[in-house]
Formats: sequence, C-alpha cells, structure tokens
Amino acid sequence: MPVLVVTGTGTEVGKTVVTAAVAAAALAAGRSVAVLKAAQTGVGPGEPGDAAEVARLAGPVTAAEVARFPEPLAPATAARRAGLAPVRPEAVAERAAKLATEHDLVLVEGAGGLLVRFDAAGGTLADVAGLLQAPVLVVAAAGLGTLNTTELTARELGARGIGPAGVVIGSWPAEPDLACRCNLADLPDVAGAPLLGAVPAGAGALDPAAFRAAAPGWLAPRLDGTWDAEAFRVRQAS
Repeated sequence: MPVLVVTGTGTEVGKTVVTAAVAAAALAAGRSVAVLKAAQTGVGPGEPGDAAEVARLAGPVTAAEVARFPEPLAPATAARRAGLAPVRPEAVAERAAKLATEHDLVLVEGAGGLLVRFDAAGGTLADVAGLLQAPVLVVAAAGLGTLNTTELTARELGARGIGPAGVVIGSWPAEPDLACRCNLADLPDVAGAPLLGAVPAGAGALDPAAFRAAAPGWLAPRLDGTWDAEAFRVRQAS
C-alpha cells in the first residue's frame, strides 16, 4: 500500500488527526512516510497547514502541498475567488506518485469530503484515487447521521471501482451515546469495509510525544496498529 488516500465523509470529522495517527503508526513500524495535502484552503502564505500539523503530531514525515488558497472554502471556489489556478487531479496524482518512489507510504489527504470539487471541470479526490489506483481510507463521524454520509461515500467509491480500505472514526467521544455504540457495528456494514480504528476526541491536543506513543493503539493492524474492533465494541457496550 504505497499510496493511501484519506477522505472524510464531510468537514470537521477528524481527517487530519487520523492522517497523523496513521503516519505515526507507520513511522513506529519503521516505515518512511510522506503526507501530501491535495488542496489547502483557509491558510495564508507562511502559515502552517494540515500537512504541517500532521508532521507536528506524527514526527519526521515529508510534508507537502499541491496548492493553497486563503479562504476556507471548497478548493474550486477558493481558487476562483483568489484568482489562482485550480488544483487538477492529475497534478495531485503525479506528485503522489513521485513521493511514492521515495517513501514507503504516501498519505494523500483531501479537503472535506470525497466529491468536494478541485476545479471547474468537477475534478475531485475520487479522481485522484482512480488515477493512482489507490485505496481510500474513509474518516467518519461517530454519532447520529454518520451512517448516511459513510454509505454515500462508499457507494461513490464502489461506482468508480475503488474499494474503501476501511473506515476510521475520527473523534470517538469519552462518553459515547447509544447511536455511537450502535454505529460500531453498523459502520462497516454500510461501508462494505472494515472498521480500522477509533481516534479519541481531543487526540489532536495531546503533546506530540504522547500522541505518537498512543496512535498505534487507535488503529488496526492493517494500519500498523494494535486496535481490535471487536474488543473495542465489547468494551463500549459494557
């Protein structure tokens, strides 16, 4: 799995923190890692973006961006309003493929959900995954409403012939309600892919050393971790 595309089911679901956890677990397993942000929005020149945040939390990764735009909008809209050239899926795929020749793992992080538009032609992160023939890790919310957005994301991937690598819950609450607990069983069912982890709410605020030490415990062995989905479900049900 030299390239793994990371998408959210929407905004603010914990995608960047999950990307950092996957990077930290891979580094702990002795792998070299690059993180590529396809389109960074809402960040000015010289300000740290999501790729830099992944590096801060995870450790020594190669952090890169294809483009950035100042306003916190969808990339196509942000590019148009800034009078800048938009991101093209081909450019993202080309950059990721180059990084894959130099690293054991390349994590390509999208902006928002799978079908957020990069350009006026309708290019998206899904197109990037198709060009790279790369699996897609879906970062989902924990609570009510997540089944719909997760299934829509998985169906779109399936329609394009792209298999989801799995689902990671991006922010698992300290006191999960009934919907959260039920979703542990229902998410893999609607996604047609395994549940590969649950990152605790607030994990991004941890000291980087604590984050790196804990990250493998949030992720399944497929992501270089030790997390067990069935054991986690049993613990949360008790």
